[in-house]
Amino acid sequence: PQGSLLYLDALGAAFPRALTRRGTALLHWTPGCPCAPAGWPLPTLYCTPAAAGALPSRAAALRVQLLFALRQRALHVLEAGLAAELQDALVALRTEWPQLAQELALGRLSPQPGLPEGVRVQLQALLTPDAARAAELRAECTHGFEGIVLRLWPQLEVVVVRTAHGAEWLYCNSLRQADCQGLPFYCPFYQAAGALLGINLWPVEPAPQFLLCPDWAFCEFLPCLANKEPRTVLLDELWEGREYGLVVTAQPGEYRCRTGEVLKVTGFHKQCPMVEPVRRESQTLSVRGESIPEEQFCQSLHRTLRMWPGARLIDYVCVESSLLGDSSGPCAPHYEVFMELQGLRDLSEGQRYKLDQCLQEDFPIYKSFRFKGSIGPLRLHLVRPGSFTRLREALGSPTPMPRVLREEQLLRLLQGSVIS
Repeated sequence: PQGSLLYLDALGAAFPRALTRRGTALLHWTPGCPCAPAGWPLPTLYCTPAAAGALPSRAAALRVQLLFALRQRALHVLEAGLAAELQDALVALRTEWPQLAQELALGRLSPQPGLPEGVRVQLQALLTPDAARAAELRAECTHGFEGIVLRLWPQLEVVVVRTAHGAEWLYCNSLRQADCQGLPFYCPFYQAAGALLGINLWPVEPAPQFLLCPDWAFCEFLPCLANKEPRTVLLDELWEGREYGLVVTAQPGEYRCRTGEVLKVTGFHKQCPMVEPVRRESQTLSVRGESIPEEQFCQSLHRTLRMWPGARLIDYVCVESSLLGDSSGPCAPHYEVFMELQGLRDLSEGQRYKLDQCLQEDFPIYKSFRFKGSIGPLRLHLVRPGSFTRLREALGSPTPMPRVLREEQLLRLLQGSVIS
């Protein structure tokens, strides 16, 4: 498929050692599968055995992928469907490296929760003892985890992730600062509504931008700043610098789908528009019609973090108080934020109020509602480590993390993890 070939060409041009000379790349297309648009066809990238694809548990699958990747010291590319998946795999490395080292040394896969015995036997047949690699793993992990990825795989050139914008930006930034220090990130594909829509031909650019390919799906665009009811426009009617809502018809016979994603046109490449995803409309906070977009709330949150010395954000989600039902009490509608921090065990009431204060400063309409009392003060909760890993397990499908929870079951999971 064209997308796979364009991806390999761009990757090979930017990172020449990523593709082995005379190597064989497995190219295959999986229609309707959002997690593997091009099969991730790298001959030098170690692919997890097919049996791992049958694992019902996300945690078990990530652990198996990690174990088989650790066997291959000479990786040139480290790949993950989502940056959050790579982060969760590296969290597993931090907590389980002694057992992983033992499995490498013995060539024996231990029974694990979520790992069916039949699948374990199939994977076991592919393992061989490697005492030298196990010793290297122990030595590197004993010295800490800053830059651990490049220490374990010293020939790595790039980290490839399917999504590196929006909700996933937080994980990419965290990985760059800690485990993946010194490595560039490349996000090759842009997808929406289960369809592959664009390709990133500029792997070394820090901010991913995607060339929309006209014949991959039928796309229409709703101008965001239209003075009246907007009409959709087509690819040749887009303007640089403007934002548009995306409408997709992925395959012949399918109905038009408003994806809820907003794109900004950053330029043109041979008359085809280049776009940058800027926000997801479904992730807007609004309890009184104030409409605070996902990326702008995130900016206010990071401004607040700079006022909490020593704090490092691991993850967060927001909830509108209407989802709490009777448990929200008689107070005015408000936001509740669940956050996992590193470096701080607790926050004072004054520190917690800083986030509400930043939102008021950044959004005058929110400040107006707060002043009138029609929106109540924001409530901030700290959750125990690993809470968001369990939340992603509960989400099931490999989709970017929602920043505004809409499901009571997921909310209850986080409420049960609150420590402060």
